[in-house]
Amino acid sequence: MTTLTATAARREFFDVVKGAADKHQIYRIHHRRGAVVLMAEADYDSLLETMELLSTPGFRKSLQRSVNQMHKGDTVSFEEVFGNKT
Repeated sequence: MTTLTATAARREFFDVVKGAADKHQIYRIHHRRGAVVLMAEADYDSLLETMELLSTPGFRKSLQRSVNQMHKGDTVSFEEVFGNKT
């Protein structure tokens, strides 16, 4: 995360916006009244979705169970799940 003053962010506004939108950089912009974070809208939406999933009862346990199965090789192929769709 890049930290900038509000003055520097204003001076470099278009570069900061391009960095967030194109390169998924996250900026912390501080001012004497507090700090804000600037990030791409897609990254923000993804963050909200992740928070929603992690707050779903049982999701973490189910995800961990799936990860453990994957590490053990207890998986099925794409074709076994969906058939041969080429």
